[in-house]
Amino acid sequence: MLRLSALYRYPLKSGKGEVLQSAELDKLGLTGDRRWMLVDEASGRFLTQRAEARMSQLSALWNADGGLTLATSGQGSIDIPLPADDAELRGVTIWRDTLRVPDAGDEAARWVSEFLGKSTRLVQMPLDRARTTQSGFGHDDDQVAFADGYPLLLIGDASLQDLSGKVGRSLEMLRFRPNLVIEGSAAYAEDGWKRIRVGDIEFRVVKPCSRCIMTTVDPQTGERSADREPFATLQKHRATVDGAMFGQNLVNDGNGRLEVGMPVEILE
Repeated sequence: MLRLSALYRYPLKSGKGEVLQSAELDKLGLTGDRRWMLVDEASGRFLTQRAEARMSQLSALWNADGGLTLATSGQGSIDIPLPADDAELRGVTIWRDTLRVPDAGDEAARWVSEFLGKSTRLVQMPLDRARTTQSGFGHDDDQVAFADGYPLLLIGDASLQDLSGKVGRSLEMLRFRPNLVIEGSAAYAEDGWKRIRVGDIEFRVVKPCSRCIMTTVDPQTGERSADREPFATLQKHRATVDGAMFGQNLVNDGNGRLEVGMPVEILE
């Protein structure tokens, strides 16, 4: 029997993940997931662990009112409220998308700038300013917040176990930043799924996830692996013309609640 074995949320893009026992879904995936993002103050370009590995050590907790609590060792914590309806809009760029979203204000900017050691702004994604997903996959009206391309990412437990065996050491699931983890399937079985149901909610499996150097960042320490693992092994064993694939991108068809332990049904 397949079941949902873990749930993760990442309130701040490239910040630490939250381990959840249950979560609500809205039209952008897990409520509170990747709704906040750091950007370079001058350019508006998004910042991630790809260039700023220490972001992996930045704790980011989503609050029920939509606000954010940031914390890191040596700097304490800061509670950041959801921007007001009339908050300043800042032009930002994430991959090929340019958009205007609410800025979290100067106090938040000072805090994140001190953390990264450069002028940085914190921005937030309201539901009504969401991006559309990549053309050619899913539906034309599918939307996403600040996640790279799609609202949700799924990985099978067995797939991680197989990859760990090939690398030669145990790998942390958080290294790959999934939202849903499925137990009970064969390694990489998710590659062949098109539609699944978890509890009462249906999901479309729209596209494999192309991995990058970010997988080499240890989520516990923020250090990059000297041997470029597990990215090197993914490039060897999971390479396609579109990159080294691990995990599947999902879009939820409908809102509702997920809980760890829920049964998973393969519909197609």
